[in-house]
Amino acid sequence: MEDWKMHQQGNLGAEYDESADPDMAMVDESRQPLSRKVPIASSLINPYRMIIVTRLVVLAFFLRYRILNPVHDALGLWLTSIICEIWFAFSWILDQFPKWFPINRETYLDRLSLRYEREGEPNMLAPIDVFVSTVDPMKEPPLVTANTVLSILAMDYPVDKISCYISDDGAKMCTFEALSETAEFARKWVPFCKKFSIEPRAPEMYFSLKIDYLKDKVQPTFVKERRAMKREYEEFKVRINALVAKAMKVPAEGWIMKDGTPWPGNNTKDHPGMIQVFLGHSGGPDIEGNELPRLVYVSREKRPGFQHHKKAGAMNALVRVSGVLTNAPFMLNLDCDHYINNSRAVREAMCFLMDPQLGKKVCYVQFPQRFDGIDRHDRYANRNTVFFDINMKGLDGIQGPVYVGTGCVFRRQALYGYDPPKGSKRPKMVSCDCCPCFGRRKKLPKYSKHGVKGDTAVQGYDDDKEILMSQMNFEKKFGQSAIFVTSTLMIDGGVPPSSSPAALLKEAIHVISCGYEDKTEWGTELGWIYGSITEDILTGFKMHCRGWRSIYCMPKLAAFKGSAPINLSDRLNQVLRWALGSVEIFFSRHSPVWYGYKGGNLKWLERFAYINTTVYPFTSIPLLAYCTLPAICLLTGKFIMPEISTFASLFFIALFLSIFATGILELRWSGVSIEEWWRNEQFWVIGGVSAHLFAVVQGLLKILAGIDTNFTVTSKATDDEEFGELYAFKWTTLLIPPTTILIINLVGVVAGISDAINNGYQSWGPLFGKLFFAFWVIVHLYPFLKGLMGKQNRTPTIVIIWSVLLASIFSLLWVRIDPFVLKTKGPDVKQCGINC
Repeated sequence: MEDWKMHQQGNLGAEYDESADPDMAMVDESRQPLSRKVPIASSLINPYRMIIVTRLVVLAFFLRYRILNPVHDALGLWLTSIICEIWFAFSWILDQFPKWFPINRETYLDRLSLRYEREGEPNMLAPIDVFVSTVDPMKEPPLVTANTVLSILAMDYPVDKISCYISDDGAKMCTFEALSETAEFARKWVPFCKKFSIEPRAPEMYFSLKIDYLKDKVQPTFVKERRAMKREYEEFKVRINALVAKAMKVPAEGWIMKDGTPWPGNNTKDHPGMIQVFLGHSGGPDIEGNELPRLVYVSREKRPGFQHHKKAGAMNALVRVSGVLTNAPFMLNLDCDHYINNSRAVREAMCFLMDPQLGKKVCYVQFPQRFDGIDRHDRYANRNTVFFDINMKGLDGIQGPVYVGTGCVFRRQALYGYDPPKGSKRPKMVSCDCCPCFGRRKKLPKYSKHGVKGDTAVQGYDDDKEILMSQMNFEKKFGQSAIFVTSTLMIDGGVPPSSSPAALLKEAIHVISCGYEDKTEWGTELGWIYGSITEDILTGFKMHCRGWRSIYCMPKLAAFKGSAPINLSDRLNQVLRWALGSVEIFFSRHSPVWYGYKGGNLKWLERFAYINTTVYPFTSIPLLAYCTLPAICLLTGKFIMPEISTFASLFFIALFLSIFATGILELRWSGVSIEEWWRNEQFWVIGGVSAHLFAVVQGLLKILAGIDTNFTVTSKATDDEEFGELYAFKWTTLLIPPTTILIINLVGVVAGISDAINNGYQSWGPLFGKLFFAFWVIVHLYPFLKGLMGKQNRTPTIVIIWSVLLASIFSLLWVRIDPFVLKTKGPDVKQCGINC
């Protein structure tokens, strides 16, 4: 190419050297891609794929051998084990093959600035609306929400491009007043963060860092200002905690605001919509006179007799409010306890969404979830690194990661139900009737799905909008708001300059009214999708079915961090909620097993991943059976495996080696530690025999019989020390199945060893196989056993009662088996009578 350029330009090319011009070099740099794929090294990924194929072949031969060699003296146990093994093989395929194309990604923030933030020109970075949802200030402390809001207002992004919306779905005056205090504190906190470029920009996390805060800080005033800011924050905490303490006791006449008027949300189930703009264009500047990002409080209207759809309905209300007030083309949604840990996280997302080539077909950029306050050993796999660092990387190489509910930057047009833009296709080769062997290129007329003839029009946004305009079905799709409908057609966002703030606020109140969504497509085709408590999975699934792709972004400094339930009971209840949502999706019309085939936009491996997210709770049934089989075999003296030949034993060895090799190679290319992988395996068993099992039962009762059940019984207070919550014990019904399995296997081990001692050395061979599987179950349930015991042998009384009860039951079973007495077999008197 260089020789060709020289030939075209003649001697001019030799006289002019572009590399000597720094401005031209900067222009060239700004034209480079904003991100790139970093494929996994072939030395890591190719052996991994070979082992997967090998394991699949070995698994097929293993199942064939098991099916063709029944155990006739234990036919029921053998059949149960066969069914379990076939289901495990099926679930392994669904989980493994979507990880066939894992990739990493790199972003170039300097190129983003060169392209969209040039000196002397208006800032061209896209505006973004940030959504934070909260409900109950008693369960979601306002101080935690305040830290999240402060980290948003102080992030490294142009202030006029940020709008933060807080959804208070509980309509609590405590939350409203806490947000007012947060807005006042933000006037001091935001300039402090930007002046000294501190990380993270949530004050609670910043001031709790146990590091040298003077490192890389050369400003002589830093120490003084930091101490002053810390005192300001301590006073801010006192005011917030006073509001929470005041909210503990509700006055008989209801809450009264500072101006003497009653709080409109005194009845949380029957109140009007409320919107308050705290900061922004109509609010005051910070202490240095600079503009602050917009901060808006929103509480949607609630009336008896209306279906409000919980969090999904609240998020859709925020979409409409933001569409009327600011209408940014991109939206970031965060849970109230997920603060921005990396102030440049939104810039990372814009490297994908604003890329001229890649960004047009990206519906959202998902970040991994990272957590604070988890103990070093992560006993209950709260970090979930196997999912975030292995499964999500694999999906990024197919069509993109699933949406996991928080830490996700959306394209607004994708949430509105539009299809992604598609380029014109190459004309097909057609032939004339006289000579079918030769063809000529001919442009065929294009017909839309409504039968309207047209040329090669650009599909996607424009095509969808033309259909909407021709059929005049805006109101049916988006609702009866002319201002909001107009905003949906603006790809680049923004509000009409002629609109007055008062008129926009009035319209914003209208779009969060209870009846606004009636006879529209909200929750069915656009916005957050209704029908499951895990609305995040459904929402991302609908976008992928339309042909959009998503991006997984893993910056070196974690973008967002949150808090996770670290004790056993809360963790199991969290897993129960997720699994119940998956069961609801499986039985809904949006089930990935049968939904989305018409357009053909969902790739098969991506569908496998979505099917796996909905069927994994059903693995609890075969897992429960498989965990009890070793104990039953030990107690009854049966064995579910036939005598294995030398040839068959090779397949068993190959299967175990392939399972081990798959895990090791997966850890190599992902960077996950073996301890994290092992904790994930342990909690897969713990959650499978408890939370997933109850989710299947609860889901079936809810769907088939309309019965909504709750398995949480009582709770116990936590310790006032670091990781004290880890040892807090909250008894729930979820703990019964794992406890039962543990006791059964422990009793079975004792019974099996006693029986082998009683029967002689010839019985020791089959015993080792049974003991291997029994110990496999016990080792996987070991973290659960530690959770039951609490701290320093302080076992809760309820556990002792259940243990004694279950031990008594199995003691009776022990007496029935009576392994210490030899079973002497005499002659069959029925055949030969007394003359034998």
